[in-house]
Amino acid sequence: MQYLVAIHHRTNYDPSVEEDDAMARDIDAVNDAMVAAGIRVFVGGLKSIREARSVILGADDEFIITDGPYLETKEHIGGFWVLELPNMEEATEWGRKAAKACRAPVEVRPFH
Repeated sequence: MQYLVAIHHRTNYDPSVEEDDAMARDIDAVNDAMVAAGIRVFVGGLKSIREARSVILGADDEFIITDGPYLETKEHIGGFWVLELPNMEEATEWGRKAAKACRAPVEVRPFH
């Protein structure tokens, strides 16, 4: 079973201010542990929501494209891992490690 482990950042999150060398080392350690455990399928950090675009299918199959995220929220996904694990309990344990390393809330969700 594959699981998404998504990091949530505040809308005004600024990595240049909030991420330091210690945090980078902690995230690297979690990544290394995931690779060593053979569970990491994919990992990706996302750029600021200011660089996002939303594509919406409108009437008559015409697309509406807007700058920014689709939803206006106080938080957004800042990055994520896709992990291959046997159950939600193990995925949640890796979510705990990710939340600690990233110093941010993390969502753990299984794929279909």
